[in-house]
Amino acid sequence: MAPPKKKSKEITGYLKVTPPAGSATPSPPLGPALGQRGLNIKEFTDTFNTATEGMEKGSPVPTVITIYADKSFTFVVKTPPASYLLCKAASIHKGGGLPGREIAGQVSIDKIREIAELKLKDLNA
Repeated sequence: MAPPKKKSKEITGYLKVTPPAGSATPSPPLGPALGQRGLNIKEFTDTFNTATEGMEKGSPVPTVITIYADKSFTFVVKTPPASYLLCKAASIHKGGGLPGREIAGQVSIDKIREIAELKLKDLNA
């Protein structure tokens, strides 16, 4: 007789959000996005802030939340966007206004390599 198979949870959807690392709050846009799907907002913010403690506080962190039928969830935290990391490396607050015509800042090859190695774990190839 074969052992009984484990029943996996039924996934009802995915939610992609970009809260700030270490300081997610239930305020908009995060709170309403979680609330309309019936998720416990406080549980998510507490768990997320704990999971992103080691990251730079306030940096945008793309997160994919898997929502299950029983209103439980899991989430995957990714690295900050490359544009954010490049702006930080160039010590600027935003990119150039005229792409291809205006130079906003400079980044060394070593810093670009460092950013690429950091982003490598998010690639799916």
